[in-house]
Amino acid sequence: MQTRRHFLTSALAAPLLARPALAQDAPLKVRELYERRGNDLSELAVASEGERITVEGFMAPPLKAESKFFVLTKMPMAVCPFCETEAEWPNDILAVYTKRIVDVIPFNKKITVSGVLELGGYRDPETGFLSMVRLSDANYG
Repeated sequence: MQTRRHFLTSALAAPLLARPALAQDAPLKVRELYERRGNDLSELAVASEGERITVEGFMAPPLKAESKFFVLTKMPMAVCPFCETEAEWPNDILAVYTKRIVDVIPFNKKITVSGVLELGGYRDPETGFLSMVRLSDANYG
């Protein structure tokens, strides 16, 4: 039998218990995937590898037309930050691979991207772009 005290305790605690779930639904920022200093991945990134996550940022201009790939940046960039080696991978970008050809969004408009987080070096065979962190099977808007 539920007492008044049990009911009130449950009713008051319910909103507090729901908050962590709501926080998980908020889009991540690109910087949350990296440690504050250097290019090391954050604990959050490592723990989220293989999971579908949502990240907010800005679409850098694609490397080529009719691409299924773009770079998400933490700040608007008028040119794509193309990286040559793993050692030079900046900690403020995220490679994004989509199922469909990318519809370019102005570089200064914030977007959210959802995809499966992949970690580790990968060189795109079509573009030669080397990524250390990327989203695959992504959609955006």
